[in-house]
Amino acid sequence: VQLQASGGGLVQAGGSLRLSCAASGNFFTINGLGWYRQAPGKQRELVAVIDSFGSTNYAATVKGRFTISRDNDKNTVYLQMNNLKPEDTAVYYCHADGTVVASTVVAPFDSWGQGTLVTVSS
Repeated sequence: VQLQASGGGLVQAGGSLRLSCAASGNFFTINGLGWYRQAPGKQRELVAVIDSFGSTNYAATVKGRFTISRDNDKNTVYLQMNNLKPEDTAVYYCHADGTVVASTVVAPFDSWGQGTLVTVSS
């Protein structure tokens, strides 16, 4: 399963960006979708996740500013980021998990996108 992320860029503090991540490949189900980020010199951290029922979970640092959503028909997850701050600067990665069918066997998959850079200037 391949994930293609897009939407990153340079924005001033207080601005907004919308990230998109489309899944492709021969998957059977997509269950969890999420966004993670990694700032220079720091570990990758969870930003937001959404399950197949639409339940969401956010990092405390982005709650109230970011919104994760998914379009199951397009196999796409979005991250609307508002009121961006310089500390939001990072490479943002999308993640998906679910199942694939190989012959007659259903197996789990766990995939990462290539990352998209978000830079917030002060």
